[in-house]
Amino acid sequence: MLSGRRLDLLAPAPGDIDLDDIAHGLARVARWNGQTRGPFIFSVAQHSLLVEALAGHLAPDIDRNGRLVVLLHDAPEYVVGDLISPFKACVGDTYKAVENRLFAAILCRFALPEPDAAALALLKRADRAAARLEAVLLAGFDEAEAMAVLGPAEAGLDAFAPWLRPRPSDEVEAAFVARCRGLGLPG
Repeated sequence: MLSGRRLDLLAPAPGDIDLDDIAHGLARVARWNGQTRGPFIFSVAQHSLLVEALAGHLAPDIDRNGRLVVLLHDAPEYVVGDLISPFKACVGDTYKAVENRLFAAILCRFALPEPDAAALALLKRADRAAARLEAVLLAGFDEAEAMAVLGPAEAGLDAFAPWLRPRPSDEVEAAFVARCRGLGLPG
């Protein structure tokens, strides 16, 4: 990692996790394998910021820890990349196991609780809503295809369309770190 830390993917240690490494990596990992409109990639960091905002919209009473867990839900991708869902299904449980170990180490590093069933349901709902917005506004899906692949749109999310403007990686990296720090996450 750029911080000088070395991360063992098979046995990640919480002490080897660094917020700046996460932000740097996620700001440079493209959602949709880069197959999106715009002069820049739509990064996993940008997606994570969107998902956290959507979770707050869908559940205004979400607490700080809940927001941080949502914001970091794709954090393992800072080292393993973002595989599209059909490819994840082909790769199978091995990829998911590595991703889960990394996520557990990240939660431990930042003293965040494992999400309970209600938190996971909110995360999945916000993540799916973000993916649907991205599919239609960035990845070229029409409404029929988005409906078939991602289900119906959540009502009242049109206000989030401006969040879908791909931005330069350094700008997104800074925004991701600022949001994490604004929620009280240590470096």
